[in-house]
Amino acid sequence: NPYAGLVSHLRASWLAGKTRPMEYRVAQLEALGRFLDDKKQEILEATALDMGKPSFEAFFSEILLCKNELNVTLNNLCHWMKDEHVDKNLVMQLDSAFIRKDPYGVVLIIAPWNYPIHLFLVPLIGAIAAGNCAIIKPSEISKNTERLVAETLSCYLDTDCFAVVTGGVPETTSLLENKFDYIFFTGIPPVGQIVMTAAAKHLTPVTLELGGKNPCYVSDTCDVTNVARRVAWGRFFNAGQTCIAPDYLLCTIEMQEKLMPALREAITEFFGPNPRESPDFGRIVSDKQFRRLRALLSSGRVALGGQTDEAERYIAPTVLADVLPSDPVMQEEIFGPILPIVVIANMDEAIDFINARPRPLALYAFSCDSKIVNQVLERTSSGGFCGNDTLMHMTLTSLPFGGIGNSGLGKYHGKFTFDTFTHHRGCLHRNMGLETLNGPRYPPYTQQKLGLLTATFEVKRRGTCTLL
Repeated sequence: NPYAGLVSHLRASWLAGKTRPMEYRVAQLEALGRFLDDKKQEILEATALDMGKPSFEAFFSEILLCKNELNVTLNNLCHWMKDEHVDKNLVMQLDSAFIRKDPYGVVLIIAPWNYPIHLFLVPLIGAIAAGNCAIIKPSEISKNTERLVAETLSCYLDTDCFAVVTGGVPETTSLLENKFDYIFFTGIPPVGQIVMTAAAKHLTPVTLELGGKNPCYVSDTCDVTNVARRVAWGRFFNAGQTCIAPDYLLCTIEMQEKLMPALREAITEFFGPNPRESPDFGRIVSDKQFRRLRALLSSGRVALGGQTDEAERYIAPTVLADVLPSDPVMQEEIFGPILPIVVIANMDEAIDFINARPRPLALYAFSCDSKIVNQVLERTSSGGFCGNDTLMHMTLTSLPFGGIGNSGLGKYHGKFTFDTFTHHRGCLHRNMGLETLNGPRYPPYTQQKLGLLTATFEVKRRGTCTLL
């Protein structure tokens, strides 16, 4: 296997304990901060070349949010690493019971192309903070960013403990044949199944950050202008190539009619009368993705946008009206600047529609009535939820980010990333003396010993409480 030597080299560094001291982890994390500072302009240029990403969007999503994750980790690492002492029973009051925060070992991080810096760097921050060695596999589709990461990251990180592997499907397949101690994958569900199958051969734990069709319910009681602006921003940010973008709207026929002029106004306000000329609207990452998206425009009725240019890989911000659940655009995650509207009769029908499909990575609900937003929250299931906005829940490092069911397995961001890459090791350190206390557990067994054992080990239920 072409990567066996690399994995072995990193494992030797990990077994030598090189990554365990807090000072080492802090030094490597600070080096990542320097990477972001030094290579800021090159990151903006590479993401612009790969998918026409506006510098504003690239700075916000690829640099600012990563710096936030980095600083939250550096601010709290000393506390996160500490042993966590736990409750003890009567017999063990003089002993030490604690949770030790151990690194897994050598981890693999496989990143996608849509946020090519953010989606490898945020997991890497947690992997380093937890004391692991890591191999990073950036996406070959965002080729300019891949080249930047491959050529420059080694100048900042310790090459005995961290490595970048480039290439496509054959290279990733070979990489997955090796035994890792943890695998973190971001991508689509079919590839997630391949990764999980490869991991299963070595009984390797995984985090799978997948995608899906994220519903957005808009009730009849809402501020239509605000809904249109927030939905248009979330759908068309990064030209729609965002795993938590609202994938389709669910609303009544009356609300669809109100939303159309409001969405047209929001799109014009954001991108001007011709979004193709706007410096603030991106492009599709590849010809293959462009052709796939263009085929979806046949669904429903093009109410807004619909213009395309294959040479530029440009698809205008597009809204499709009167879309049927059986239409092609409703059969797959869109991952582009297309927003279908599916008409439903009421909130109950919208909830039934959502629950009849695989659980999404994100779910959105808009209403001026908080009871309606809470109803959608309580009666559905999704990786994350955001009421009266889109995308913004993922900017909080205090909230876990991850999928459920078809949309993923595991969570990260902030301390959750540290916990994901940490083995929580249950530890008990007993006193060598006081052997009399152990007498009741040893044979020969008697009813008296059982009574003593019960009295010292039994956990009794407290009085019941009511959740308000």
